[in-house]
Order: sequence, then structure tokens, then C-alpha cells
Amino acid sequence: MDGNPVPAATGTPSVQPDEQDPTTYRPGYERVAEEILRLIAELQLQPGDRMPTENQLASRLGTSRTVVREAVKILSAIGRIRAQKGRGLFVANDEGMLGSSRWGSFFLPTDLDHVYRLFEFRRVQEVAASRLAATRATPADLRAIAAAAEMCREGHVTGARELFDRGDDDFHVSVAAASQNPFLVDAVREARRLQRQSSTIGLHGTVGGHAEEAIAEHAAIHRAIREGDPEAAAEAATTHLDKTLEDYRREIQRRVFG
Repeated sequence: MDGNPVPAATGTPSVQPDEQDPTTYRPGYERVAEEILRLIAELQLQPGDRMPTENQLASRLGTSRTVVREAVKILSAIGRIRAQKGRGLFVANDEGMLGSSRWGSFFLPTDLDHVYRLFEFRRVQEVAASRLAATRATPADLRAIAAAAEMCREGHVTGARELFDRGDDDFHVSVAAASQNPFLVDAVREARRLQRQSSTIGLHGTVGGHAEEAIAEHAAIHRAIREGDPEAAAEAATTHLDKTLEDYRREIQRRVFG
């Protein structure tokens, strides 16, 4: 496909900035990243397949090669594209346990229904993981959960978003690890990868207004696990995920749907 011309897209390109409402503006490269994901799905490309070149993508999407290059950087960072020097662009091989599923490989974060389904999936896994962790967590597991919660708190207090995000990831994976079930650990990691994708492209990295509440919710989950109370741990995890979903819903509606 690399050497063949790519048919021009029909209709008006959807990668232009929103000029009507500045609160819904997203940089062009984020919109182009989203369009590239859609193109991968439309062309039914599979992991390892060669993609159109940057020039072909720019022509098809009605934008510049510079913007495409920035979009490719985003998609490479979240594991959707693999760029090989001198060879071109390829759909990345997804090593996640859910990577072969259609929606897992081509998750479009501006589809609010997909976001709901993702959180529904997270709720099933993480409530179960929290319940099991309350009966199986080792002292080392408890220390890892506590350290991740503290990292998250420190990131919020200091305004260091990357530290907050890393602590948040570590917290949820540490709880899953405390369940002593490797399948749950893989599932939690994969779901959080998809959530990062929605945040990077659909919400351009925002954690919304839920960060401060999330710290208290993490503490409640940790406390229930430490005290060996599986039902309290499950309830605390449910509350945390439901409130996080509500935050995402508000942000997506405000930033993407206007």
C-alpha cells in the first residue's frame, strides 16, 4: 500500500479546528490522530500491516505533513502505530490480551457509548480485583498500593499531572496485583491503556475535576483492603469508578460534543 496512491476522501475533512466555540477547540494533530484511527478501521488494517505514508495521509485528510507527523507521535506513544525508519508506518502489534478484539484495536474516544462500555468493563474487573485483594493482599502488596496512592496525592498537590497519572495507573494495577490473579492484572492494564488513549486524543490529557475526590476514594479502597473487608473494598471501588465515569462524561460532552 505504501507505493500506491490513496483515494481522496469524500466530503469535508473533519480535522479542522472548531471555530465556533473556543472551549471545544482541540489542536489539529489531535483531530488528525483521531481520523487516522478511523482510517485504519475503514481500511480494515491489521497489526503489522503497512499504512499510507505521511504524505498520503496528509493528502487524504486535507492537512499538512507536519500535523500528520505530530499525530503519528501521539499514536505511537499510545501503541497504535509503529514507525520504522526507512520503511514507513505500520499498524502496531498489540500485545495486550484484548488487543485482537475489534473495539480494543480501534477504540474511538469521541464515541461516548464506547467510553461507557469501557467503564462498564473496568467496573467488572476492578470491583472483583478489589474484593479479592481484601482477602489475598500480602504486606508487600499493601505497601505498593499505599505508595501508589501517595504518588497520586503528591501529583495532585504539586500540580504535576504526569506524577498524578503515574500514581493513578500504579494504584489500579497494584490493587489488581494484590488479587493474585494474573488475568485480572492484564485486563486492568489493557483497560487503562484504552482509557489513556481516550484521554490523550479525546480529552487531550485532562483529568477533569475529579482528581481531589479520587485521592480520597483511593484511600477508602486501600483502607478496606488493608482491613480485609472484601465488601467494603468492592463498594469503594464501585464508587470510585462511577464518579470517574461521571467526570469523563462531563468532559467529553463539553470538549468533544460541545
